[in-house]
Amino acid sequence: MMSPSPIRRLSERVVNRIAAGEVVERPAAAVKELVENAIDAGATRIAVSLVGGGIERIEVVDDGSGMSATDLALAVERHCTSKLTDDTLVSITTLGFRGEALPSIGAAARLCLTSRQRPVDGIASEAWRLRVEGGILHPAEPSSGPPGTQVLVEDLFFATPARRKFLKSPRVEAGHAETIVRRLALAAPWIAFRLQIDGRVLLDLPGQSREARVTALLADEGGQAGPQGLLPVEGERDGMTLSGFACGPAVHRATANGQYLVVNGRPVADPVLRTAVRVAYRQVMEQGRHAVVALFVDIPADRLDVNVHPAKTELRYADAASVRSLVIGSLGRALGGGAGTGGVQSGLLTPRRPGHGIWYPPERTAPAMPTGFAEPHLALGAGPSARMLPAQPFAAPSQSPAQVRSSPVEPDPHPLGAAVAQVLDTYVIAVAGDGSLVLVDQHAAHERLTHESLRQQYLDGAIQAQRLLLPEVVDLPVRDAERLLEFSGTLSAFGIEIESFGGRSVLLRAVPALLGNPDPTALLRDLAEELGADELATPDESGVLTGRLDAVIARMACHGSIRAGRRLTAEEMDHLLRQMEATPRAATCSHGRPTYLKLSRHEIERMFGRR
Repeated sequence: MMSPSPIRRLSERVVNRIAAGEVVERPAAAVKELVENAIDAGATRIAVSLVGGGIERIEVVDDGSGMSATDLALAVERHCTSKLTDDTLVSITTLGFRGEALPSIGAAARLCLTSRQRPVDGIASEAWRLRVEGGILHPAEPSSGPPGTQVLVEDLFFATPARRKFLKSPRVEAGHAETIVRRLALAAPWIAFRLQIDGRVLLDLPGQSREARVTALLADEGGQAGPQGLLPVEGERDGMTLSGFACGPAVHRATANGQYLVVNGRPVADPVLRTAVRVAYRQVMEQGRHAVVALFVDIPADRLDVNVHPAKTELRYADAASVRSLVIGSLGRALGGGAGTGGVQSGLLTPRRPGHGIWYPPERTAPAMPTGFAEPHLALGAGPSARMLPAQPFAAPSQSPAQVRSSPVEPDPHPLGAAVAQVLDTYVIAVAGDGSLVLVDQHAAHERLTHESLRQQYLDGAIQAQRLLLPEVVDLPVRDAERLLEFSGTLSAFGIEIESFGGRSVLLRAVPALLGNPDPTALLRDLAEELGADELATPDESGVLTGRLDAVIARMACHGSIRAGRRLTAEEMDHLLRQMEATPRAATCSHGRPTYLKLSRHEIERMFGRR
């Protein structure tokens, strides 16, 4: 047996290389530390340039406060920082404070710092340059350069080749670095950012407002984050505030990369906040998809610990439950508007082959068609017997141009417009007051309306049950029948009355009145599946169904909704649109799919190649 080695003190070089592995795990981590330093230095312009994914070269240039020769020498020593005002580690207001970034980078790469302080009382200072290569420090020397700091990192991990071999390809590493810069740019919108990778400019943002920066950075997230697709988010709770913007539920991604979360000016990837976002969207978004949001949370510094991880992307809260409630409640209010209030766009719409199946309700006569290239009866490919609804249901009285310009702009009371036709007995076509074309999925829309009505009845403690004239006997798999009977007492709160009918059979005596006449077998099968989703749940557990309220109600709502293939009258279509506008979360169905698409004039012209 080998005897243990005696304890010895590690050399400063080895200590720095160990720290470098903790702080600088890849090029993106070095970029993060350097850009954070620039922000803390009061920069108004930051330029980042990468070569070879940052493995070969990283350059960060800012116009911040700059450093003297003495400051430069201290900046590359471990645990030297200008960002802590006391030793309590409580009120931390800067992005960096550990004093490990520059010495860690210098221990693993070839680091060159060139800095010049801003003029004081009109007196210019001298620029200085300092180099560190694999932990070896070279004395500072006079140089030239504008006020601010230039940081050049070359040959990352040349001093620790064992770590370098674990890096991904330059393309992958560059992608991680780009994500870091985007998140920091969103956290500091007043700073102009420029990002260049291998000679290609990926970001070139001026200093701007928060809304403009969010719009610019979310423009590629799902292809949908224009100003009309952003929902403002505001909230306050226990001294904490939340602000920001969220995309509607029709905009989603396969991962959480489209979620920009900023706490006290610090971009984070915090599990508490991400969980809160997921819960807030759970009622309106398809399972497995992730929302696109940009949220800014401000918390008193003494109720937040940012010193949990070297990367400082995860936080510890004095009251995590309050933070979670703040995010869920604020997002819930933002998403609770009726259909047509924003967030649903048409970016996922792809051209389809033209077909037939357009039906115009006979209750309204066709409007006079303008003379031109097409004969009236050929409009929209309809036959001679087809009739349309009025094409301009919200046309205002005739006004002169001067009168129109001077009139105040009133909010559109009917953003979904008026129905003009039904296509394939499934989709309602409407024209909005601004001329936009609206397409509505009648089944998806009515499913959400039924869902919200059932939900409100449940919360009011009075889901209206409808007893069946002849109780239905439903045969189910033994496990499903047992599960339903086990929860029969709780199901009665939803207006569903069941009892055992022997063996695998269940007798259904009542259903919620809103469901009409649903298929009893399909309804009970779906409910059994939903109840069985949590294998550890028991009827004695407090609020077992309340916790799955929306999932259970969504199952029922689907069975009580207008089906695709049902022909609607003109009044029914218009009534559906009005209900959608007045119902919370009506932009998506109970499964998270969009209930309508809205095509503006600009989008229609672009589809036809006019733009």
